[in-house]
Amino acid sequence: MTARSATDGLELLELGHDDRGPAPPEGRERGDLRPPRIPQHAYLTGLVLALAGILMFFLALVSAFVVRKGLGGDWAATPVPGILWFNTAILVISSVTLERARRGLTAADDSGFRAWWGVTTALGVAFLAGQIVAWRQLAEAGVFLATNPSSSFFYVLTGAHGLHLLGGVLALAVVGLRGDPPEARLPRSTAARVAGVYWHFMGLLWVCVFLLLLLGQ
Repeated sequence: MTARSATDGLELLELGHDDRGPAPPEGRERGDLRPPRIPQHAYLTGLVLALAGILMFFLALVSAFVVRKGLGGDWAATPVPGILWFNTAILVISSVTLERARRGLTAADDSGFRAWWGVTTALGVAFLAGQIVAWRQLAEAGVFLATNPSSSFFYVLTGAHGLHLLGGVLALAVVGLRGDPPEARLPRSTAARVAGVYWHFMGLLWVCVFLLLLLGQ
C-alpha cells in the first residue's frame, strides 16, 4: 500500500497536480491575489457599443432637424456665433496633441506623455468654455431655446455634444492623473487608447454637427 501511494503521488506530480490546487494562469504566481487584467479588446468592444448608441442618438436628432425644418414656415435661421469656428479649431488641434501624447506613452516618455495629455485636457476645457460663450452670445442677441424651432435644435445639438464631451474631458483628466501600478486591472496604455478613441469620435461628431448648423439653417 505504501509503495502504491508513493507511485500515485509521483503520477499526480507528473500531471501537474498537487495538494496546493490547480496551477495559476500563465504570467501569474501561485498565491497572487491580484485580480486578472481584462483584455484590451474587451474595453474597446464596450466602447464601440457605447459609441454606436451615441451615434444613433445624434442621427435621431439630425433626422428630426431635417423633418421639422421642412414641415412649416415658422423656421427662422439661427445665426451661428463666430466663436464656433475657433472652438472647432481647438477640437481639431486637441486630436493632434492627444496623438503626440500617445506616442510619448509608447516611447516610455512619461513626462512627454503627461505634458501633451495635459494640453489635450486643457483644450477640451477651452472648447467647453467657448461653447458657453456661444450660448451667451445668442442669449444676448435674444435667441433662446424656445425662440423658434431652429434655435431649439441649435441648443439641443450643441448641448448634447457638450455633455458627451464633458465626459471625455473627465476621462482625459483621470488617465492623466493616474499612475500605472503593476496591480492595476486597467493598464494606462489601454486607458489612454480607449479615451483617445472616444475623444477622436467626439471631435469628428462635432465637425458633423457644426456643418449641419452652418449648412442646414
